[in-house]
Amino acid sequence: MDTLKNTNRLYQSKDYQAHLQKIDAHEAKRQFCRHTIDHFLSVARIASIKTLEAGFDVSRDLIYTTALLHDIGRFVQYEDKTPHEIASHQLAIPLLKKLDYSDHENKLILAAILNHRNPEAQGFCRIIYESDKLSRACFSCPVEKECDWSNEKKNLTIIY
Repeated sequence: MDTLKNTNRLYQSKDYQAHLQKIDAHEAKRQFCRHTIDHFLSVARIASIKTLEAGFDVSRDLIYTTALLHDIGRFVQYEDKTPHEIASHQLAIPLLKKLDYSDHENKLILAAILNHRNPEAQGFCRIIYESDKLSRACFSCPVEKECDWSNEKKNLTIIY
């Protein structure tokens, strides 16, 4: 059985939890999509399916860790306007040092975080990009019409 040893270690770390709390504080009154553990797990589950469909050899643990980290810098963007993919990449580096991934795996995770908003992303980075968009239930969102995402980005049908 593929375990989520690193993912659980990350989630349980004080630093990661502190980052989640900062995001939650900034988004407490946000009417649009929030960046909660529910979003991160939706991205992970969709990315797991898409990774299998693509035939990529990427562990479920690595997929879930990437998903948990991809938006972790949201609070930095709210505080100082740093694009959250850059902030998330920077915050992920010390968090990954506490986990048991190889240098190659860390590079893969960091590249996916940095490219999760890049529509030109390829490979595993593309899977995270697509999974991030597909994780949003725009089709049932009560404020979908007010959202500034383009219709091309919005997930207006159930796919995963």
